Amino acid sequence: MLMASQVNRYAHQLLDARAGARQLSPLSKSEKLTQDDAYDIARRIYDVRIAEGEMLTGRKIGFVNRVVWPKKAEQPTIHTPIWTPIFQSSVKTAKNNFASVSLNGLTQPRFEAEIVFRLKCAPSEKSTMQDLAECIEWMAHGVEITSCPYPDWKFETPDAIAAFGLHGLLVIGEPKTLAASSRSHLASMMRGVSVSVSCNEVLLTAGFGSDILNSPLHALWHLHQMLQNQTRFPTLSAGEIITTGSWNDARPVAPGEFWQTVYAGLDLTGLNIAMTP
Repeated sequence: MLMASQVNRYAHQLLDARAGARQLSPLSKSEKLTQDDAYDIARRIYDVRIAEGEMLTGRKIGFVNRVVWPKKAEQPTIHTPIWTPIFQSSVKTAKNNFASVSLNGLTQPRFEAEIVFRLKCAPSEKSTMQDLAECIEWMAHGVEITSCPYPDWKFETPDAIAAFGLHGLLVIGEPKTLAASSRSHLASMMRGVSVSVSCNEVLLTAGFGSDILNSPLHALWHLHQMLQNQTRFPTLSAGEIITTGSWNDARPVAPGEFWQTVYAGLDLTGLNIAMTP
């Protein structure tokens, strides 16, 4: 277990690296970190950002794609789900399914297609999967531009948790309010959905809803379970935005590129995103 002084030191190292878009060596190279240690660092970062006037908007869930992440893992624990707080300053809404995204301030950015939920109510402690579905107000297509301070994207799971969950920027598309009939079979409905990702009109990668721990709703359930055991953080509340994990093999992005996503099997419009410096 890290001492409070160590937690504070690592938190400020990561905050400084993010502010300067600088890389740094993984914390695990110099310190044996547990996931609990990493969430202590994340909580300290959370406190600093709140004190500086940032507003909590929701949560990002990561490492839930059981097809993609195990292939990239330095350590087998990288297929364990993680989460991080998301603040208003890193959330952008697309207009007419288009967004222009500045990569300024992002380190080794990559592109991830995701499904985003907005909660209309707070789930109870013992919520079932169906209870969670009833708590969802709308869903939308989202694109996360991830940001990694560790050279060559090499790290262990605690490093990722501490480094803002590798969250950079979230772009949210047009919301679709969920009807009662959709909520009743949301998990099974999303298993067969696919998304394709293109850059400059060249298809690069694709993914399926079933890869996200069987469905994005399952990912939300895992987040809810994690938070029951992490009393250092607030539990989920009404109005929060939850981005549920990448459907695709995250791909590097660069200024001047034009990215597109297309869904099949789901009534969500894809996004068109122009990358700028």
